Amino acid sequence: MELLSSPAFWAALGNIILINMVLSGDNAVVIALAAKSLPPRQKKMAVLYGSAAAILLRIVLTVFALQLLTLPYLKLIGAAALFYIGVKLLAEEEGEEHIKDHGNLWGAIKTILIADLVMSLDNVLGVAAAADGNLVLLVIGLAISVPLIVFGSTLVLKLMEKLPVIVTLGAALLGYLAGEMLFADSSIAPWIETNIPDHELTLFGSGHLSIPGLVLAAGVVVVGNYLARRQTAAAA
Repeated sequence: MELLSSPAFWAALGNIILINMVLSGDNAVVIALAAKSLPPRQKKMAVLYGSAAAILLRIVLTVFALQLLTLPYLKLIGAAALFYIGVKLLAEEEGEEHIKDHGNLWGAIKTILIADLVMSLDNVLGVAAAADGNLVLLVIGLAISVPLIVFGSTLVLKLMEKLPVIVTLGAALLGYLAGEMLFADSSIAPWIETNIPDHELTLFGSGHLSIPGLVLAAGVVVVGNYLARRQTAAAA
C-alpha cells in the first residue's frame, strides 16, 4: 500500500503506459491482420491468447534488460539507444506491415507472438528505463498497457492520428529517460555523486526534474522534427 501511495510510482506507471502506447501502434495493426480471417469466436481467442503470451514475453525480456542495465557502461549504451529511438520515432513515417493473415487459431497466435518479439525490442528498452529496477512496477505497467493496446488498438491508433502531440510527448519522454540513464551508469555515478551536488542536476534544485533528462528530451524533439522536415523536403 505504501508503494501505491507514492507519486513517483504513479508517474513511472504513467511513463510505462505512454511508452507502450507510442511504440506499440504497429503491434496492434499486426495483431488485427493476423487474426482477421478467423471466425469471430476464434478471432477473440487469438487476440486474448496472443496478448497474454505477449505480456509474458515482454516481462521476461524486460527483466533481462533490467539485469543487463546494472552492468557498467550498458546504461550509457542504453541512453544512446533511447535517444536514437526517440529521434527515429519523430523522423520516420512507419510503413505498412505486410503480415499474412491466418485461417487457423494457433497460426495466428504464433504470428502475433513472433511479430511482437521482433517489433518490441525498442519498447523493452524504454520500459526498462521507466521501471528503473522496480519489478512490481514493471509487471503492473505491462499488464495494464499491453491489453489496452491489443483490445483498444483501433482507438489507440486513431487517438495518435488525431493528437500527434502524443507521439511527440512519447519521443520526448524517451529522451528524458535517456538523460536520467546516462548519469545513472555504475561506471560514472560514484564520480557524479562525489563531485556534483544533486541540486545542480535538477531544475531549480527541485530534486525531481532532471536537467540532463530535459536537455535530451528537447534534443530528441529538435533533431527528430528537423530530420522529418528534411525528409519531407527531399520527397517534394
